[in-house]
Amino acid sequence: MTLLTTLAGYLLLGAIAGTMAGIFGVGGGLIIVPALVFAFGIQGVAPEVTMHLAIGTSLATIVITSASSAWGHFQRGSVRRDWFLAMLPGLMLGAILGVFIAGSLSGGVLGTLFGVFVIAVALKMATGMAPKPGSVEPSRPVMGVAGGVIGTVSALFGIGGGTLSVPWFSRCGAPMPQAVGTSSSCGLPIALFGALTFIITGWGEPLLPPWSTGFVLWPAFLGIVLASVPFARLGVHLAHVLSARVLRLAFAALLLIVGLRFLL
Repeated sequence: MTLLTTLAGYLLLGAIAGTMAGIFGVGGGLIIVPALVFAFGIQGVAPEVTMHLAIGTSLATIVITSASSAWGHFQRGSVRRDWFLAMLPGLMLGAILGVFIAGSLSGGVLGTLFGVFVIAVALKMATGMAPKPGSVEPSRPVMGVAGGVIGTVSALFGIGGGTLSVPWFSRCGAPMPQAVGTSSSCGLPIALFGALTFIITGWGEPLLPPWSTGFVLWPAFLGIVLASVPFARLGVHLAHVLSARVLRLAFAALLLIVGLRFLL
């Protein structure tokens, strides 16, 4: 395929990912990683590097989308800056650690772990399970440890962290707008340090396709970023005219299918 054809395909992928992310109210990583794995398979990317390339590229796209989201929430005053700063060292170190853990795993094992994680998220969405809101703020060291855990898991699976950080902030006593706003800010250092580390650890890998820098494929990055942001707005509009319960169950079913696909 020519570069232009490939870029057009990634624009379509970005449009689909952005629309679904807007409809279902989740970060794009849960959608982008499996979509990229599928796209790389069609292109004949070596299976040994497919998962790592998909996760690294997903994190690179999240740098752009989370920066935009975080700035919007910051302007609205819905970011707890003290919590964000307390978690920042853990988020950065955790993101780097998550990438090195991913690098120590084969593509097959990493895909299996991703499948298990996606299925766990699907079951959580389907059952509506959520931690009870708390009222006691954790200490700064506890926030730092939480940042490390969230950063590690998020970078390992190529997500922005909202799946983990929103429930955590809710448990810390934050109202939902503040939990979402602070979570969006946490996604930026996770994605930035995770993507940079994936570039470094993948540097010089002979199995990577052209137009890659380490484990980031730039045509995929460009296509997804250009299309996902405007189409996410379309998804948000659709979300307001469709049943929230039906949407939640539909997305849970989709994630379950995706997770099982990685396990089988």
